[in-house]
Amino acid sequence: MAIDTKAAKAAPIMEIKDLSFAYGETMILKHVDFRAYEGQLVALIGPNGAGKSTLFKCILKFLKGYEGQIFLEGEDMKHMSRPQIAKKIAYIPQTTVPVFNYTVLDIILMGLTGELKLLEAPKEKHIAKAEKIMEDLGIMHLRDRGFGRISGGERQLVLLARAIIQDARILVMDEPTANLDYGNQFRVMERIRGLVEEGYTVIISTHNPEHALLFAEKAFVLQDGEVKAAGPSKQVLTEELMQQLYDVEVRLIDTEFRGEDAKVCIPIKSTR
Repeated sequence: MAIDTKAAKAAPIMEIKDLSFAYGETMILKHVDFRAYEGQLVALIGPNGAGKSTLFKCILKFLKGYEGQIFLEGEDMKHMSRPQIAKKIAYIPQTTVPVFNYTVLDIILMGLTGELKLLEAPKEKHIAKAEKIMEDLGIMHLRDRGFGRISGGERQLVLLARAIIQDARILVMDEPTANLDYGNQFRVMERIRGLVEEGYTVIISTHNPEHALLFAEKAFVLQDGEVKAAGPSKQVLTEELMQQLYDVEVRLIDTEFRGEDAKVCIPIKSTR
């Protein structure tokens, strides 16, 4: 397993120790260890059924019956309430279309649920804050559009804005580019990368190795509920590991991206 090169003196913003979880007698996660640091993008990689979604549910306290410990800024999350966690972690699901066609502004303001009292209407300061976030993400022109009538990539950026308005500094994103076309995948990842550069910690699950290779400092690889590798993406994601995970022979090609040395993954043939 590759060694995480993050400075040892920095305390992790999130740390998971010896985490295991089972549905009945079926083990889903097996003795998982994980660390994420402030201002870091971590890509969670693994085939279907590897345990990625279950790990997210444990982190978000949607599942409570796990063994082991999850620390958030040094505090054991078993002793934290859901509202306390929501102040520190925002969850961005795969894009969905609501039953009611709320405006983009309304969807973003829904991120203030933990701040506003029951039935309390957002104030001008909240609307101004939402508009500033929309400007920063390049979606201000969508302000009064119906959420159900914009593109998938635009919806994902709106959900990102809804998470940002919570003021949580850790963003957990479940396959943020799923079902998006090539251009929108790139645009969403660029926005995510920009947030990391502003100091956010972002943890994404993805089936695209290039999201880890081009955008993430760290790759965290799960297979059959176990950690197969963790560390700098360009060191961890080898041709051998990719074939082991996905039964596809690949080649990693050296290139340049954003002025730095990078690698891209080219599939060669299926080995199944």
